[in-house]
Amino acid sequence: MPMCHVSGDTVFIQGAAATPIELVKAMVEFGKSCGLKDVTVCHMHTEGEAGYTEPECQGMFRSLSFFMAKNVRKPIAEGRSDCIPIFLQDIPKLFHRKIVKPTVCLIQVSPPDEHGYCSTGTSVDCVRAALMYSKYVVGEKPFRIFFSYIIYCSLYLHAAQVNPQMPRTFGDSQIHQSHFDYAVKVDVPLPEHGGAPPNEVERKIGSLIAENLVEDGATLQLGIGSIPDAVLAALANHKDLGVHSEMFAAGTIPLFESGAITNNKKVIHQGKTIGSFLIGTRALYDFVDNNPSIG
Repeated sequence: MPMCHVSGDTVFIQGAAATPIELVKAMVEFGKSCGLKDVTVCHMHTEGEAGYTEPECQGMFRSLSFFMAKNVRKPIAEGRSDCIPIFLQDIPKLFHRKIVKPTVCLIQVSPPDEHGYCSTGTSVDCVRAALMYSKYVVGEKPFRIFFSYIIYCSLYLHAAQVNPQMPRTFGDSQIHQSHFDYAVKVDVPLPEHGGAPPNEVERKIGSLIAENLVEDGATLQLGIGSIPDAVLAALANHKDLGVHSEMFAAGTIPLFESGAITNNKKVIHQGKTIGSFLIGTRALYDFVDNNPSIG
């Protein structure tokens, strides 16, 4: 085994429902056993425990977050992690302008199609830019020896966790399997959020917004949580709605199925639902899988 020499390296982790959780666990486990130093872990919102932010990892890993998610709030408040306040649309510029230079990219993708193309699935957002400026890419399963080799060699790496439960999406999500320096297979469920019906207060708020602020033909920018879901539940009688959003959740599915969302009145990308990442229920992941109307 070669000597460890990764101090100062930067690891990019894909986020939201596409977080390669097993790779993250393997990275943290190896970092503790090897005594890594000064490894920056950059990411948007990630699912899971974010073990690289634990107090015992101080000096070993330091999180650099582009989104203030629940699993990084405490370490940021305590000065053990960092956050860059930034608009979602500007995050790719951090890579294009080489302000953040990833050494290793850890991502999760769908299996390759007959042409060898995988999809980054539920997360496109800044992933494409990070991949462009990382020399190598790595994928996921619990693989201590594999990850040890990657980290020991201090590679500029693309590694892909290939998961049949990752939906195949279109838009800027396609990546050919030949671009992976390492790929490993897992078969695990994606993280899920939402799906619970709104309570009476949430239902009332959603109804007020839907009836007073959303017109027929409007294009929606959505968020995640009980209030966005309550608004969507109150839009059943609207017509020709469109979606052009950073993300959208499972509450949109009944509106697609009823014809309330058609995207016919959008000024750009007419007829298409546009988003940059997803996190929701399995029903949402199944809905977007191989769906050419989603970009």
